[in-house]
Amino acid sequence: MTLPQLLPFSWTTDLGPQSCDAARRILNVVIATLALVLALPLMAAIAVLIKLTSPGPVLFTQRRIGVDRRAIGNAGGNFRRHADSGGRTFTMYKFRTMRVNGAAAHEVWAQREDPRVTAVGRVLRKLRLDELPQFWNVLVGDMNVVGPRPEQPGIFASLREQIEEYPRRQRVLPGITGWAQINRAYDSSVDDVREKLTYDLEYIRRRSALEDLKIMLLTPAVMLGRRGGW
Repeated sequence: MTLPQLLPFSWTTDLGPQSCDAARRILNVVIATLALVLALPLMAAIAVLIKLTSPGPVLFTQRRIGVDRRAIGNAGGNFRRHADSGGRTFTMYKFRTMRVNGAAAHEVWAQREDPRVTAVGRVLRKLRLDELPQFWNVLVGDMNVVGPRPEQPGIFASLREQIEEYPRRQRVLPGITGWAQINRAYDSSVDDVREKLTYDLEYIRRRSALEDLKIMLLTPAVMLGRRGGW
């Protein structure tokens, strides 16, 4: 049996949708695994800093809206459960950047100079290092490295009422980084969301393993240049 027969996809230009998805999934698993291994010392240092400077857990978990399998013709057994939420809900992991009594309970957008954010958390947010634990979400299949950012259920429900095309971004797995994140800062209004949605939908139209790789390579410049981070 030849090597091409063993692979679940071909790297030729006539890839079908399923082969493209297989190629992208393999790329995501490889990148997420390498990222977690290489970033382990940095993540350990971040965890220590969080514990030393602010009481509470190292990780912050939050429910987010993921891919809507109905939108890609695969409702499966979870159709009823996800019919109202707009997509599959999952637990997203981040390093905690807010005080425990401030990380609470209301679903709100990130704010510039947010008083709830700790000193360490402010640095993590500026460099987007608080997102590193989401590589675990990639490994377990909740997210891709590249894709539209997943939103909180309450905010998602509000936005899909205000922006007709907003649910279209749920046709793909959400991502840690994305074309919208490369080009735009954090959302602070519905108008910001509309502008970022154009980038998300542009990405969805042309997505591929090579497109994902390009966005991954552009992401460090955004992190190190602190563009878009608060």
